[in-house]
Amino acid sequence: MATVSGSRLLAKALKDQGAEVVFFLTGGPITPASYACTVEGIKVIDVHHEQAAAMAAHGWGRVKGKPGVCMAAAGPGVTNLITGVAAAFMDCFPMIVLGGAFAMRQEGMEAFQEIDQLPMMKPITKWAARAARTERIPEYVAMAFRYAQGNRPGPVYLDLPGDILHGRVEEAEVNFPPKAQPVRPQGNPELIDKAVKVLSTAERPIVITGTGALLSGAGPELTEFVERHGIPFYTTPQGRGILPDDHPLCLPGARSVAFREADAVLLVGTRLNFILSFGRPPRFATDVKIIQVDIDAEHIGNNRPVEVGIVGDAGLVLRQLSAVGQKLPNWVESPWVKRLGEAHRKREASQEAVLNSDQNPIHLARLCREIRDFMDRDAVLAVDGNATLNMARQIIPTYAPGHRLNCGPFGCLGVAVPFGIGAKVAKPDTQVLVFTGDGSFGLNAIEVHTAVKHNTPIIVIVNNNSGWDHLQKDPKGNHPGAFIGDKVRYDQMAAALGCYGEMVEKTEDIRPALKRAAASGKPALINVITDPYVGAETQDFYGY
Repeated sequence: MATVSGSRLLAKALKDQGAEVVFFLTGGPITPASYACTVEGIKVIDVHHEQAAAMAAHGWGRVKGKPGVCMAAAGPGVTNLITGVAAAFMDCFPMIVLGGAFAMRQEGMEAFQEIDQLPMMKPITKWAARAARTERIPEYVAMAFRYAQGNRPGPVYLDLPGDILHGRVEEAEVNFPPKAQPVRPQGNPELIDKAVKVLSTAERPIVITGTGALLSGAGPELTEFVERHGIPFYTTPQGRGILPDDHPLCLPGARSVAFREADAVLLVGTRLNFILSFGRPPRFATDVKIIQVDIDAEHIGNNRPVEVGIVGDAGLVLRQLSAVGQKLPNWVESPWVKRLGEAHRKREASQEAVLNSDQNPIHLARLCREIRDFMDRDAVLAVDGNATLNMARQIIPTYAPGHRLNCGPFGCLGVAVPFGIGAKVAKPDTQVLVFTGDGSFGLNAIEVHTAVKHNTPIIVIVNNNSGWDHLQKDPKGNHPGAFIGDKVRYDQMAAALGCYGEMVEKTEDIRPALKRAAASGKPALINVITDPYVGAETQDFYGY
């Protein structure tokens, strides 16, 4: 009978569960597993730092709408994954994290890289386990995919000791479980009726959606519901694109007014966390009636009481609400929607001056406008940095689901370049732009070489404003910890690594530089020198 290694079983199990790509950094004991993945037809993308592997898998998964996979060698390889895994955990996004480990037969002997990795991963994953026997590796992989996608999604971790990976067993004795299928429950019909009654008496309703609606693929159901009833909708930053940002019922310029004055909120697939100011006053009215739809019962009513809490899949619950609520009013001509439309247009008009600014150094808002006008409609935009992300959020739209990637609830800087790589691997024929601050770019700057090595032509635009966030004007020029450097030549660094690189200092040169970057056909970096004292107004998330 034929024997097979644990590494080969791992690769076959990943293939059975639908894995298409593994992002990793080679090393013991997982190197043979990467070879086995290629034999199974799984693409392997090696990076320069393991945190980038986790972030790229996260970005790939967001664009694909399914779990990404990352893998690292034992010891420091696994510990380097932690930041990227934590970001996915806070984002409630499914990811399969595989870590090599020291041989179990050497446990307690101070083996090479012997450290207990499970306790490190347990607080930042939904499930963490160690494969105890070679022949059971496919069972553990199937469990990992079930846990990652079940109930509230999130990353999971599987520890793979070297002697388990390198062990050999009779293949005929191995059980390969079927592909894990996420369960999509409907909402309780009585609660659906109650939610419809709440909406029927509302004068100022809004809908807010998040990642849960994206993972559900609820775009069609959301479109039908809001268009039939003329209800304005908003998304969390990570949930953008489920409906295009230029939809007539999407009025982002009136976001603060809508939240503050709404008398009913239908919250679908997102949490009442800091991004929504915990659903509390003064961000929301004291007496607002909230209908919360979430796949996870534990999140219903978290941070403030809700009028109706419905546990269920976002798309299926929206379908139920549409069926039961066919006689709900249409608010599209109501004073409420007209008021939000006026506030939205007023906000847009107030931005015209900075969007058209020809100042030198370049105004960040003008840079955002140039990127906006250059992008394809279905482009993926990966953004990080503080001032960069906040200004881009207000100016650069997203029109396709899953095509907006940012720092997420963890506020994790350094994600944009790995996210962009993951996105481009996921959709090689789609334009992918990475918009990053000079500080956040530095955290994973070397990964532009990963893009070169794997022929992944992303376009990186660096907002080079000389510092972390924007600098504060100080008569003594004192910027402790904030100043990075004046006109650092990131473009030359990228060019040395095989990218197209160009520095831009004048407004009129931005668009031609972007066009040259796209025409180069290879990864590119445009280093844009901007005003170091320009920031962006945003909601206070800190609470202190």
